[in-house]
Amino acid sequence: MDAAYVFRVQLRLEPATGGVRVDGDSGETTVTVSRDAPEPGTEGWLFFRNTLWRGEVGDEEHARRLAADWLGEPLGAIETVSFRELRTDEAYLEALKAEIADDLEAFNADDVSEVLSKYLGSSIHVVDRA
Repeated sequence: MDAAYVFRVQLRLEPATGGVRVDGDSGETTVTVSRDAPEPGTEGWLFFRNTLWRGEVGDEEHARRLAADWLGEPLGAIETVSFRELRTDEAYLEALKAEIADDLEAFNADDVSEVLSKYLGSSIHVVDRA
């Protein structure tokens, strides 16, 4: 069982040493960041519910803080964060659906499909190995 949340992060590089400059456009870079998805039912598994809405980052400032922590960069260096996909294998997706189904009330939804659509939109990508 394997899954990861994939984000695109745009950041601005700032030199750590005085007397060093980063040239205008070359100081801005975009990276793809994959964050392991906790096993459904374990601590942190509700990351998608707390961070995403309709397949988009729900709170840009919160996402920028998360990305800064993940990358070890200052918050000011993180320009934008966008969610790309939940990259998952079939086993993880089935476990996620089962865990959601056990407590639909927590998601204010009538069924699992509604929950997945509400938080992940169409951004679920099932692969052989995430």
